[in-house]
Amino acid sequence: MEALEVPEPEAGPAEPEAEPEDGPAEPEAEAGETEGPVPPVRRRGRTAGLIAGAVALGVVAGGCVGYVVQAGRAPTKLPPLSQPVLRQGKGTVPVLTAAEDRRVRTDGDLRKLLLPKPRGARDSVLEEGVDGWLDLPEYAGSFKDPAGAFQGLLSDELRRVAVTSWRIDSTYDVEIRLVQYRQETTLGAHEHATGQQSWWEQEPDTDSQSVPGTGDGVAFTHARPHTEPGYLPQYEAEATASRGDIDMEVWVVGTKPVPMKKVMDLAKRQMGRL
Repeated sequence: MEALEVPEPEAGPAEPEAEPEDGPAEPEAEAGETEGPVPPVRRRGRTAGLIAGAVALGVVAGGCVGYVVQAGRAPTKLPPLSQPVLRQGKGTVPVLTAAEDRRVRTDGDLRKLLLPKPRGARDSVLEEGVDGWLDLPEYAGSFKDPAGAFQGLLSDELRRVAVTSWRIDSTYDVEIRLVQYRQETTLGAHEHATGQQSWWEQEPDTDSQSVPGTGDGVAFTHARPHTEPGYLPQYEAEATASRGDIDMEVWVVGTKPVPMKKVMDLAKRQMGRL
């Protein structure tokens, strides 16, 4: 037999609760609330938006005003694109001969620019080189520090050295060198000439004079001789000057003091050939 479900009794309408005699109860205030009017809530961002809008409007208005002002001006004339034709001078351009072009002369046989030996001159004890040329090791060997001079000459871009020498009577020996540099990155001739001059100026009892007709030429004479055991005292005089890529060196050595006039005359005549 199936179990019979007993229906629950239907609930009737709820009877209203009796209100208290004092009237309906007022709602209680929540904790933390105070009595009195509540201040209005302020919306954020409204002022910033107004300022940004005003700035943007000002930029647009300024651009429009500038355009209107510029459009009302008269147009500026631009310079013509075509330039006036320059008139060529009349006549022929002078052409230098090989004798007049110094570059042609100095790129040729440098030995031909050396002073010729005077008549009656004998071979000098200072004679150096082979067939009028000094190679780099031989030229560097004439310095007090050959190894340092060798490196310095390489750095200064030494190209070649032409040399000549002779003896006057039995008193003086003369040697002249024309030292040429490539001068691709440095002014080797001028730097070498001024470097030698600064060295000779430090010698004691030295007199010096500028070589006329040169920008950096100087001649030196020394009153104090060089002495070595077993040799006669040797007096020296030198002159050096540069012209272009060539450094001229004049040396006069003798058993008597060398007059300034003698070394100066050699220097002037040799520079005149350059």
